[in-house]
Amino acid sequence: MSRLKVDNIEARSGNNISMDDPLALKSYSTTQRDALSSPQAGDTVYNSETGTIDYYNGSAWFSSSDNTFTFDTSFLVVAGGGGGGGPAGNSSGVGGGGAGGYRTSYASDPSGGGGSTESDLSVTLGASLTVTVGGGGAGGSGTSGVNGSNSVFSSVVSTGGGYGNNAAGGTGGSGGGGGAYTGGSSGGTGTANQGYNGGNGYGSGSSSHRAGGGGGGAGGAGSNAGGQVAGNGGAGVASSITGSSVTRGGGGAGTCPTDTASGGSGGGGNSANSGGTASAGTVNTGGGAGAVIGSGGTTAAGGSGIVILRFPSTKTITVGAGLTSSSATQGSDTVVTFTAGTGTVSFS
Repeated sequence: MSRLKVDNIEARSGNNISMDDPLALKSYSTTQRDALSSPQAGDTVYNSETGTIDYYNGSAWFSSSDNTFTFDTSFLVVAGGGGGGGPAGNSSGVGGGGAGGYRTSYASDPSGGGGSTESDLSVTLGASLTVTVGGGGAGGSGTSGVNGSNSVFSSVVSTGGGYGNNAAGGTGGSGGGGGAYTGGSSGGTGTANQGYNGGNGYGSGSSSHRAGGGGGGAGGAGSNAGGQVAGNGGAGVASSITGSSVTRGGGGAGTCPTDTASGGSGGGGNSANSGGTASAGTVNTGGGAGAVIGSGGTTAAGGSGIVILRFPSTKTITVGAGLTSSSATQGSDTVVTFTAGTGTVSFS
């Protein structure tokens, strides 16, 4: 029987196959691939858009894997702040709203609640990713405020801030301040690695001595109330993801008949009493709202949240309908800030 013996097949110009070199499939974009004339079952190409090996089965093209092109993006995701408690027409003291949950992966900036910097999110090019900017919770309409809404970037979810109350404060990203209607009530619990607890209300002694605790902040717990002493809101956390240091996630202040208090740094609202007007949490900080007591007092809402992404400028982002955003350049990075809405984004 005859045998053909080959010692070497040289790589020559125009050849796609060589024993000594890697197999080189013809490269096409998805559009170019789909435009191929009369492909046959078994035809195989390299997809330059998705980094996949694509094959034709006789009726359609299929990829042998998911998109292989990924990159890492840094994020800051702050949820909406909790609404302040009140007015109840009583003199027992009311707690401030807690700040929205605070999560970040940028540089060495800390997350809320004493959490460490998270890992950047690995993003697949072309994938549709959800972005939601959480709204602030409404102020109380009798006693309790309303929790803030969650903010979202893909799998990263920050929890809305807890409400302030004249009883127990609400659980949330940061806890709402407790009040004193049924005695000294506990502040709400914050979410691990997002925010701190709200301060406790003070409820012993005559009603004029009772007071509400401050809402928790991303960087510190709300202050406990004392006799005739309202609790301040907890401090926020600073981030430099936009290129300058900005503090967000302050807790709202509690109140009582004879004292008001201050919201935490980073957008926390101040409190009011005797039918006054409480301060809202600052927009796009996730700050908790201040509390108010007394008939005719005006309650306040928590501040809306924010989502900020920072990624290499070699990548391009497409922002879908429903989102309000702006873009800036920092060195070799692009920074996109989302200030309202919900929708999807993708990268190429």
